[in-house]
Amino acid sequence: MNLLAIETATECCSVALLCGERIVARSELAPRRHAELLLPMCDQVLAEAGLARRALDALAVGRGPGAFTGVRLAVSAAQGIALALDIPIVPVSSLAALAMQAPGDGADVLAVIDARMGEIYAGVFRRTPDGVELLGSETVGRATALEVPTTHALDVIGSGWSSYRDAIAARLPAPPHWSDGDRYPQAVDVLRIAVPIAKAGGGIPADQVMPVYLRDKVALTLAEQRR
Repeated sequence: MNLLAIETATECCSVALLCGERIVARSELAPRRHAELLLPMCDQVLAEAGLARRALDALAVGRGPGAFTGVRLAVSAAQGIALALDIPIVPVSSLAALAMQAPGDGADVLAVIDARMGEIYAGVFRRTPDGVELLGSETVGRATALEVPTTHALDVIGSGWSSYRDAIAARLPAPPHWSDGDRYPQAVDVLRIAVPIAKAGGGIPADQVMPVYLRDKVALTLAEQRR
């Protein structure tokens, strides 16, 4: 299978390509440069693999949650390529892709992305043979109001931990088993989650792919800023 994955929901812009059994990837921490970097990165991984776009069988995309502009960019780019090639897309949670980077030590994983305005995007995941499964639901809200659907120690990963460590720690049932606040969702993990889905025919038409924002507010009002 030949599958191209795109992930731009956070400060990190990344793409990954599965070409047969080989994976080629590009990733750069580049806030506000995603629109400039994304399509050239796609061309780079295809060129390195010696694969033409028309040879792609499917696409995968990090569908959020994350930065509004980043999520929109990834989804629209994936839709444009998929529509032109008439191939399906596998949408993947950006939080699930982030959780894939935890060490796989048997603990469930709390993935947290800094949502700005004092809030975090959060989801608790359990490892499965094909990736991760969500426990409960993905949420957005104040770190001080975080609720986790488990009663044991978790691995914690993502920029939300770096930004709101104390507030999140106070909401956990036990100190983290492992933690890293310097990780971002990566296209290579979007790819790994999407491959078994795509092979099973689980992709959907490009025009049915929807970004997931979890909230519809992107900035504080002046009154809220003064509080």
